[in-house]
Amino acid sequence: MRILIYGAGVIGSLYAAIFAEAGLKVTIYARGKRPKTLQEHGLLYRKDGAVKTARIRVLTELADDDQYDFILLTVRESQLLQALDELKNNCSPTIVTMVNSLDTYDKWETVCGRGRILPAFPGAGGGFDGDVLDAALTPRLIQPTTIGKTDGREEKLAEIMRKAGIPCQIVPDMHAWQICHLGMVVPIADAYYASEDPKHAGNDLCLMKKTASQISDNMRAIRKTGIKISPAKLNIFRILPPWMIAVALGFVFKSRFGDRFMYRHSMKAPDEMRRLHDAFYGYIMRKAEN
Repeated sequence: MRILIYGAGVIGSLYAAIFAEAGLKVTIYARGKRPKTLQEHGLLYRKDGAVKTARIRVLTELADDDQYDFILLTVRESQLLQALDELKNNCSPTIVTMVNSLDTYDKWETVCGRGRILPAFPGAGGGFDGDVLDAALTPRLIQPTTIGKTDGREEKLAEIMRKAGIPCQIVPDMHAWQICHLGMVVPIADAYYASEDPKHAGNDLCLMKKTASQISDNMRAIRKTGIKISPAKLNIFRILPPWMIAVALGFVFKSRFGDRFMYRHSMKAPDEMRRLHDAFYGYIMRKAEN
């Protein structure tokens, strides 16, 4: 089994390290300063209080005939189309798009070739401490790695992930899942950007109440478009009163989980999250008008 991780950021590096630990043949496609670090020192990552090294193959160019069973595309949404264009002539059959986006997958396949997209979303977060990756998978109950149901390839990928110890789930409608996911994470990111002290945003009860109300409104708006809430547990935002959600959000924002999986990403990728903010609310508005 050969796997290519396209993108050597936090998400790509974490999945590469886990796959390498499991004994899979892993290659990372990287650019900028990252390839030199990976080639000289290997993939350094923190686990159980120690710094470990994953020995992986590193590429800065991808040949058309260099075939992989799966290419995991772990880039920002603004880099997605460029990456797909670069991959269009490569012979690998499946590109796993682990990207936050509201684009439809047929649009992506007009770039890279029909039948090649397997939509997914990572269940991970963290950052770098110098050259050392400090990241982790999100707890299974909160958000496992999510894969869209397609033509059976998702089962093979899920099997690989489970054998590597990566919690994952398969959902019947990945596009609906992405919409619901954005309905939750966009207000969370907005809360950090609205706070005068983002690191301690969870201490601001008024801000938590506003965030809770916005998530509740988003889930109701999504449901009104005819989209089934996915995963079903997000319906809790439609059922519980906002004040109760606000209290829970305050605890989450102040937790280690909030710091690793919410705060760091929001602070690292504000441009991406603001684009997704516009895309999400634009989508809801268009659906409401129709």
